[in-house]
Amino acid sequence: MRAQISLTVDGHTREVGVDTRATLLDVLREQLGVTSPKKGCDHGQCGSCTVLLDGRRATLCLALAVAHDGATIVTADGLADGDDLHPVQQAFLEHDGFQCGYCTPGQICSAVGMLEEVKAGAPSHVTADLTGSVELTDDEIRERMSGNLCRCGAYPHIVAAIAEAAR
Repeated sequence: MRAQISLTVDGHTREVGVDTRATLLDVLREQLGVTSPKKGCDHGQCGSCTVLLDGRRATLCLALAVAHDGATIVTADGLADGDDLHPVQQAFLEHDGFQCGYCTPGQICSAVGMLEEVKAGAPSHVTADLTGSVELTDDEIRERMSGNLCRCGAYPHIVAAIAEAAR
């Protein structure tokens, strides 16, 4: 069965006919040619397909496209303002927060979403004071980014990049 849906991807509204069983990741990559989110595990465990979905970070391999008609999706490609990189993207470059680069778009989108969660005061598992403001320590960053895996092991650089962008 097919359905017609509308998605706003990186600022551009797109109408697309989808199989009702298709994930947002497959629709973006295979039908719309948006290749920034990567297919890693296809089980929501690696974070390579992380984007900002209606302002919150989400793994697209677990999201059925038909359930997100009208959604706004921002990929790592859509974070920059023309030639000006988003502060997280710039920090990843300055701190070598990547090696092979496969996980980098998901890492960057997750970091942007995570920083918004911190700004909103959302605690994590390692937040010491659940009623106060969140102090963005290295442990806090690692915990909040634990859903994004890097096979190259660039974690120290990723944490440093996020800490820099948070400042």
